Amino acid sequence: MYIICLGNYPPRQCGIATFTENLVNALFGASLALGEQLRVDLIAMNDGESTYDYPEIVKYTIRDRVRADYEHIASVVNNSGADVFLLEHEYGIFGGDSGILLLSLLRNLKIPVVTTLHTILQKPGFHQYEAMKRVAAYSNALVVMNSLAIDFLTSVYGVESSKIYHIQHGVPDFNRKRTLFNELPDSWSGRKVILTFGLIGRSKGIETVLRALPAVVKRHPKFLYVILGKTHPNIIKHYGEEYRDYLKSLILANNLEHHVEFINRYVSEDELVNYLHHADIYITPYLNKAQITSGTLSYAVSSGCAVISTPYWHAEELLADGRGVLFAFGNHGQLSGIINQLADDEDRLKTIQEKAHNYGQTITWAKIGKAYIDLFRIVIPKKKADPETLHESYPDFDISHIRNLTDFTGILQHARANIPCYKAGYCIDDNARAIVLSLAAWSRFNNNIYLTLLSRYLGFVNYMQKENGCFNNYMNYERTVIKDPSEDAYGRVIWAIGHLIRFAPSDSFFQMGMQIWEKSIVHLDNLVYARGYANCIIGLYHYIRRFPDQERFRKLLVMLSNKLVEKFKQHSHENWNWFEDSLTYDNGLLPASLYKSYSITSDPVYLEIADKSRIFLESKCMNNDWLSLIGNSRWLQLDKEYYMFAQQPIDAMAMIMMYESAFKATGNTEFVQRLLVSFDWFFGRNDLNVSLFDHETKGCNDGIEEFNINRNQGAESNIAYLISWLITEPYRVSNA
Repeated sequence: MYIICLGNYPPRQCGIATFTENLVNALFGASLALGEQLRVDLIAMNDGESTYDYPEIVKYTIRDRVRADYEHIASVVNNSGADVFLLEHEYGIFGGDSGILLLSLLRNLKIPVVTTLHTILQKPGFHQYEAMKRVAAYSNALVVMNSLAIDFLTSVYGVESSKIYHIQHGVPDFNRKRTLFNELPDSWSGRKVILTFGLIGRSKGIETVLRALPAVVKRHPKFLYVILGKTHPNIIKHYGEEYRDYLKSLILANNLEHHVEFINRYVSEDELVNYLHHADIYITPYLNKAQITSGTLSYAVSSGCAVISTPYWHAEELLADGRGVLFAFGNHGQLSGIINQLADDEDRLKTIQEKAHNYGQTITWAKIGKAYIDLFRIVIPKKKADPETLHESYPDFDISHIRNLTDFTGILQHARANIPCYKAGYCIDDNARAIVLSLAAWSRFNNNIYLTLLSRYLGFVNYMQKENGCFNNYMNYERTVIKDPSEDAYGRVIWAIGHLIRFAPSDSFFQMGMQIWEKSIVHLDNLVYARGYANCIIGLYHYIRRFPDQERFRKLLVMLSNKLVEKFKQHSHENWNWFEDSLTYDNGLLPASLYKSYSITSDPVYLEIADKSRIFLESKCMNNDWLSLIGNSRWLQLDKEYYMFAQQPIDAMAMIMMYESAFKATGNTEFVQRLLVSFDWFFGRNDLNVSLFDHETKGCNDGIEEFNINRNQGAESNIAYLISWLITEPYRVSNA
C-alpha cells in the first residue's frame, strides 16, 4: 500500500503537524502488526516563505500562497504510482481565502482521496462553505472525529452520508508510556496541579480559570495552575504577546503569583505525556461552542486527568458518561465550585480519572492506525470521486437581489457585499441591460413584477436621453446627471431598445421604445469602436426580426457588420485573429454580433469572420475543461503576459451569447455544450474552482480574484448571471 499524505509536519509547530506525524507513525505500526508492507510519502505545507528542516519522509513541500506549487504536486502525485492521497484538511494551512488554492490540486488529482477534516463549521462563511463543499466533492472518503460532524456535513454541506467515516482523534497508549512518567517539575512538588495546554490565544478563555482561582486557592491553597504552550504564531505576528500580558495582569490583580505558572514553549509528545501524568485536573475553558475536534482534550482525557471543560462540541461528546465535567462558557463562579467539589471528594475525582483513562485505551493511535488502513482498503479500488456532484441541479431563477438594488429611479450600479451602494449612483449601461433582463424574465414567467421593473429601467433610459438622441451615462444618488457619453453605453441602449421593440409586452412599452429608437438611431454612422458596432448590430438584429421588411435597418446592420469585418482585417495576422490589438472585455459579443448578422443576411463573410474570431477567443479561454476568461486587471496583448484574474460575470455572459448565436446561425450542437460549460463558470467550473453564485443572498458575486471571490454583488454581475440563466435554461432542460 502506497500512501501520499499532505498536511503540516514537524518541525513546524502546530496541532496539524503533530497529528499528521502521529497518524503516519500509527499507519506504519498498524501495517507492521498486520504483516503488510506500507510506503508513505509526505508533502508538507510551508507558511509563506518559511522553510523547515524536515525529516526524510517529507519528499515535497508546497508554499501555501503559490498556485503553481499545488498544480505541480498534483502532477507529481498522479505520476507516483500511489494508491491513495491522504489529506489533512484545516482551512488555515492552505493559501487563498479559507484555503481555496488547495482546490486546484484536488481538481487535477487522478487517484482516490481520503480527507481528515479537522474543522467543520455549522455556520460557514461564503468561502468556507465553498471550500468544504468542494473538498468533500473531490474526496472518496471524509474522516470526522466527532459524530456531530456527520450531521453538519449532511445538513449544511449536502454531503452523502455514505462517504463519511467516524474515526476518533488518536492518543498515545498511556499504559505503555508509564516509564516516561518520572520527571516531576520541582515547582509541582507537593502541589495539586491544574493544567491547560495548547497554542495560546484569546479563544482559549484562560482568563475564566484565572478568575475562578481566588475562590479555589482560598479553600485549597496547594493548587497550582499551569499554562503550557506558546502563543499562537499568527497572534504573535499581528498582536505580539498582548494576550499573555493581559493574563499576567490578571494574575497580579488577583494575587495569584504563587498559584500560576507559565511554561512558554512547544513541548514534545513525551514531555506532554509526562506533564499530563502528573496533573490532577485538566481544564479547557474555550469561549466558543463551535469546536468540532480538540486534540488537547483527547490527550487529557486519555491520560487519566479529571477534565473540566466548557461545553463545546467535542467536549460534550468526549466527556459524556461521567468522563469529565462541563461548566458554562465564561462562568468562573461555576468553575471554582466544580474544582472545590472535586478537591473535597477524592473518590469522585478518581472515578472520573479512571473512566477517562479507560476510554482512552479504546482510541490509542494503534487502533486509529488500523481504522485508517481498513478505510484505505475500501477506497483504493474506487476511482477518484466525481466532482460533477457539486451541483446536482441549478438554483431557481431569483430576482430578489435585483429588486434590492432597484428603487424608483432605476437600478443602482454597485453593492458592498449585497448591500446597495448609494454613493455609486446609477449608470445607463446597467439599466439598459436590466431592460433586456426584465423582458426575458417576463417572457419566461409572465409575472407582472417584471413589467414593474421594466418600467423603471425604461423610464431611466428615457430620462438620460439627450435632445440630440445620444445618452448621458451616469447619475449620482442626488439625481444629478453626469455628462459622460460612451459608445459602449450608446450601443447597449440600442441593443436593449431593439430587444424591447421586438418583445414589447404592451403597446405603451412599444411606443416608448420606438420614440427612444428613432431619436437615437441617427448616430449609428458616428461609431468608431468594435464594441459599439457589436452592441448596435445585436439591437438592429432584434428590430429587424420585428420588422423584416424595413430595408433601411437591414442596410444599417450591413454597414456596421462590414465595419466590424474591416476591423478584423486591419488587426488580424498569422497568430492574431481578432478585431483589435488586445483581448479586453465583453469579447464574446463581437463574434456573436457577426453570427446574428449572418442569420439575417446569409453573407458567408460574416460567418467566416465570426468563426475565425470565435476559434481565436476559444484558444485563450477554452484550453481546459472550463471557461477561463480574460482578466480585467491586465488584458491580453500579443506576446505579452496578461493577468488571468479579475474575471467578471459580464464576460461569461458574452461567451454564452456567442455560443447561442453560433448555434442558432449554424445548427451545430457542439455550441450548446460549450454554452453550458460557459454557464457552469458561475458555479465553480472556473480557474478558482469556486462558485460565484451566493446561495444565501441568491446573488452573483462580482468576479474571480487570485485568492478569493470578489464578494461585492453589483448590478452588472447579477444582470449578467440572470440573463445567462434565461439563455441557457432551454438547453439545460433539453440536455438533462
